[in-house]
Amino acid sequence: MGKKTGYKILIVDDEIEYQNVLRFILSDLGYSVAGCSNGVEALEYLDNNVVDLVLTDLKMPVMDGVELIKRIKEKHPTVDIIVMTAFGSIESAVDSMKYGAMDYFTKSSEMDELVIKVGRFAKIHRLERKSEVLLRNQNNEDVFIESKNEEYLNVLEMCKRVADTDINILILGESGVGKEVVANYIHRLSKRKKEPFVALNCQIFPEGVIDSELFGHEKGSFTGASETRIGKFEQANLGTLFLDEIGDLPINTQGKLLRAIESKRIERLGSNKSIDLDVRFISATNKDLTKKIAEGEFREDLLYRINTLTVTIPPLRDRREDLQSLIDFFIKKFEVEQKKKITKIDDQVTEFLLGYDYPGNVRELKNIIERMIALNKDGHVTMNELLMPVEKNDKLTDLYKKRSLKEARSDFERNYIREVLKKNNVNVAKAAVELQISTRQLWNKINEYSIDLNAIRGEEH
Repeated sequence: MGKKTGYKILIVDDEIEYQNVLRFILSDLGYSVAGCSNGVEALEYLDNNVVDLVLTDLKMPVMDGVELIKRIKEKHPTVDIIVMTAFGSIESAVDSMKYGAMDYFTKSSEMDELVIKVGRFAKIHRLERKSEVLLRNQNNEDVFIESKNEEYLNVLEMCKRVADTDINILILGESGVGKEVVANYIHRLSKRKKEPFVALNCQIFPEGVIDSELFGHEKGSFTGASETRIGKFEQANLGTLFLDEIGDLPINTQGKLLRAIESKRIERLGSNKSIDLDVRFISATNKDLTKKIAEGEFREDLLYRINTLTVTIPPLRDRREDLQSLIDFFIKKFEVEQKKKITKIDDQVTEFLLGYDYPGNVRELKNIIERMIALNKDGHVTMNELLMPVEKNDKLTDLYKKRSLKEARSDFERNYIREVLKKNNVNVAKAAVELQISTRQLWNKINEYSIDLNAIRGEEH
């Protein structure tokens, strides 16, 4: 049997044997196939099921194919229709296309011809679906740069004012708050909008590798450098370079970055040739750079260079006015991506989603909604799907009943961190990756919540 395609076909034919042959052939190709013996059954099926393509005979009892086509197009206009007919009725088949049929197939023809026609419709449907998702995501991404919160609106207004300049901007904010979204927003409003927007997260590359990522390298410049590679600076030429988590940049690389920003030129690793560049520079961090300077972990002269303008994005818990629109956006996004339809959300779920503090900000909200829809089976979302990853923890399942929101958030965070640590065999580094925070942040949380790692090791998995 072929790989499941997700493409849904309904066969309407009163010849049961022929219907069964088609069902066998198309199911074997990976399509989801159902069958009906007449038009009335078909319309009832369409009212209760998602169908992408209908293969219908023309001459059937109860309701003929032409009448069925008319009814389908009235109630389900997006469903494609292929008419199947005997050789002598080709004229009727062609005539049926004026009522909404897209193609026809004579039953005396080789079955391969029908398979090709169905495959063509399935491919068009897949491409249309992909375009629809891309267009929907593109249009709806404005949800991240629209707000009812006065503080965030002021930030966005400031970004608009400076977008068409080349001043260096430092974006501050907690992890997951949307710093890259704002950086991209500035780029899209700037005179460089038709040029590349290149982003690099400084946190994920170890010292020694980050230099190559930024500046590129020549072939043979170090062990494993089998070919010349351009870095992010060159990729961003004429456009915008965004360095996220710049506070985690190694101190030695900071000096090279400072020279590149000041001179507007770089040298690839293993080369003495200078490359002139024209790059708009935006950086971001969730760290206290003043504190890191005092601790000798960040260069003061680099800070002065990167923060001609500093903008601070408020955490999600301080802009609750925007929660509902973000929740609606992510639900629609993951309904499309996961091919599911949410018909009902319990009041307790809504209460939790609107009341939770989201220490991981927009990224955490996205993950919660994505998991919630992935776990859902029947379109009715309950607290079971919301708390599924830690459902064995009795305290957490009662979280939404607590009076204190702060206490509820702490309980959720503490228990969720314990479960992730347990899942990763108390490997703090691996757990931090899954939680999408730095190892240092996770250690701070472990200390804050007095999480006993030895106790977790002693628990049965």
